[in-house]
Amino acid sequence: MSQTSRLHQHLRHFSQQGGDTLKGILRGVEKESLRVTPGGDLAQGEHPRDLGSALTHPHITTDYSEALLEFITEPFTSVEALLGQLDDIHRYTYSVLDGEWLWPASMPCALKGDEGIPVAQYGRSNSGTMKTVYRLGLAHRYGRTMQTIAGVHYNFSLPDQFWRELQALEGDAQSLQDFKTERYFDLIRNFRRYSWLLIYLFGAAPAVCRSFVRNRQHRLEPFNGDEHTLHAPYATSLRMGDLGYQSDAQQSMIVCYNDIASYLQTLCGAITQPHAAYEAIGLKDESGGYQQLNTSLLQIENEFYSSVRPKRTTQRGETALQALRLRGVEYVEVRCVDLNPFEPLGISAEQIHFLDAFLLFCLLRSSPKTHNQEYRNIQENQERIVYRGREPGLKLCREDGEVLMNEWAHELLAAIRDCAVSLDASRGQTDTGQASVAAQQRKLDDPELTPSARVLAGMRREQQTFFRYTMTQAQQHGDRFRRRPLAADMQAHYRAMAAKSLQDQRAVEAADTLSFEDYLANYYRQYRRCGDDTDPSLARPLGSCG
Repeated sequence: MSQTSRLHQHLRHFSQQGGDTLKGILRGVEKESLRVTPGGDLAQGEHPRDLGSALTHPHITTDYSEALLEFITEPFTSVEALLGQLDDIHRYTYSVLDGEWLWPASMPCALKGDEGIPVAQYGRSNSGTMKTVYRLGLAHRYGRTMQTIAGVHYNFSLPDQFWRELQALEGDAQSLQDFKTERYFDLIRNFRRYSWLLIYLFGAAPAVCRSFVRNRQHRLEPFNGDEHTLHAPYATSLRMGDLGYQSDAQQSMIVCYNDIASYLQTLCGAITQPHAAYEAIGLKDESGGYQQLNTSLLQIENEFYSSVRPKRTTQRGETALQALRLRGVEYVEVRCVDLNPFEPLGISAEQIHFLDAFLLFCLLRSSPKTHNQEYRNIQENQERIVYRGREPGLKLCREDGEVLMNEWAHELLAAIRDCAVSLDASRGQTDTGQASVAAQQRKLDDPELTPSARVLAGMRREQQTFFRYTMTQAQQHGDRFRRRPLAADMQAHYRAMAAKSLQDQRAVEAADTLSFEDYLANYYRQYRRCGDDTDPSLARPLGSCG
């Protein structure tokens, strides 16, 4: 059966069911933003106490830096409810920030070197100490500048009713969880094949402040003769290229997504096998303080910079790989979406509806196993889209040879539109999904409508640097939130949540009975059972897939 006929057969089946099986899709957003001063500098103060504990607050935490806020929504079946909660979190945060703004772009504000980027602190508990040491390790390995990049992570899962119907349709006899895990990995492989399309459509980072690439090799050029702003004329998302979450050390890794065992074994090997460059840094400094969590290629699995991840909610003290090994995949996390600087929340309902259709397409389309050459093609396509995505006549690599990006994208959008029709039916005769696909179609027909082109056009029109243009957007978005304070009861709700999180952090600290060394040893002991219960020395080699 061809890829297209398989997809349509599945969509016909779910359409005949009235679309009810797609109603229960759960979505969540994790949105990062830098805190900046009124002058546009990176905030140097501690995480505001009125925002609660970054260790234990369910909705407001920090990522790499004290200045890099991360807002986490609950999972919702309603897109409107999801964005409503994200809006509430922003409004509460702005009621707490003392004259500061949230930077609305993925690429950071003007930076003053690593010393001006404060590493996030999480208190004196073992879990909090581990989070901070992990970040210190990132600084030693990659520098702090790279860690100031922000983005939107989109979490997506389908309901069990959908999985039971799909399993019956395909005549699969595994346990339901094993079937879900296998099919989520199918989704992930297709996502990686086609995620270049998302980078083209949603990439909003074609330019950077010169301070971001200080003392680094790059291939950017001044924008409109301005030495303070660097760009690539046809770039889409520099965040997703070699200036962003990339690493020379990780280039040797081929993380295999052909099945969960291969995935676990590959990452386990990277976490347990020593890496010479990181051994040279040393585990501890001369005074005995930890400089990194280990001297392996990865300290923990989160250090692997991937555009998509299989995820399972973890229990306290449990590694992400252990959770996957024991209980399988629960949802996928999309990590290649830039902050949309034109949207106060950083993401729009239109984008979410398209992501839903795109992910359903990736799941239902046939997804063959990946081999090493395709893995390299995926990396090459991403690099071309990052730097040259809007270039006329751009070609990408496919199994059947090079193909025009625009032609391939139109093929994909036609199938994604069919998925959007099914999703619209599940929502009750709305056309929000189809409208979202049509909006992306217009970006293919006219690249000047893409966010990356709009950023450059706005800078050119206003005759502003990247810094000044983005700072103006920050102030406009911030004023919008400050003009709409939360109702008194909702403000009190978030204030109480912040206070409780501080109490929860104290309880975590009081409950610690182990030394940090013993806590860390227990944590890493879980990696001994990675994959098929193998010894780490038997983990999959880091340079092969299939």
